[in-house]
Amino acid sequence: MIVFGGVQGVYAQSSGSNGTDTASNAIVAQAAPAAVPLTAVGQTIALTPDEAKQSATGNVAELQQMIHGNDLTELRTTYNGSYGTSLMFRAKDMTYYVALFQQKNFWRVIKTQDEARAEQIYRDFARQTVQLSDVEIRRAKLEAQKAYTDRLVALSQERASRLQADLNIAHEQQTIVNSLQQQTRAEAAALAQQKAQSQEQLRATQRQVRDLQRQLESGLPVH
Repeated sequence: MIVFGGVQGVYAQSSGSNGTDTASNAIVAQAAPAAVPLTAVGQTIALTPDEAKQSATGNVAELQQMIHGNDLTELRTTYNGSYGTSLMFRAKDMTYYVALFQQKNFWRVIKTQDEARAEQIYRDFARQTVQLSDVEIRRAKLEAQKAYTDRLVALSQERASRLQADLNIAHEQQTIVNSLQQQTRAEAAALAQQKAQSQEQLRATQRQVRDLQRQLESGLPVH
């Protein structure tokens, strides 16, 4: 007998089993959604009057009572987002149970002793889970895309801040350099003027020396 890893995980109580996770479906507690007519979510088959009556009046509670026992064999389970469907079999009375659930909550349960009918309903429920999960899967993708875009924005803003800081430093340094260059040019101009004055003074002194030398030598005899 197959262990009910999938369905028992779907309906595990918070103090009981941990449940079964899939890549696209984290099983967490949530209130059961309001009953929706099967035709409202695109069902392609119609329930018989008996199936519709039993689904509305007692199959959910009946399956909930049996789910932790050993009477049921889980034949198939399909997950799409937080929605899923399971096909179970009770051998002692050859009864099939087809359950549609959302997270931990059984939503619709159909039972029948007709194997072909059970397989048909299971396939239809599986199609419904695709339709039902479409919005939440799209939301999950959009949420991931937004988070990714937000990370890119944060990285871009961080880079922009670093570049702005570098630019501010460059501007400050340029201002310092410009001031130093202006000061150096002024000092160079002053030194050039002082040099010219010194050179003129040197030439005047040299002329004076020559004049004095000539005066000194003017009274001496010529050889």
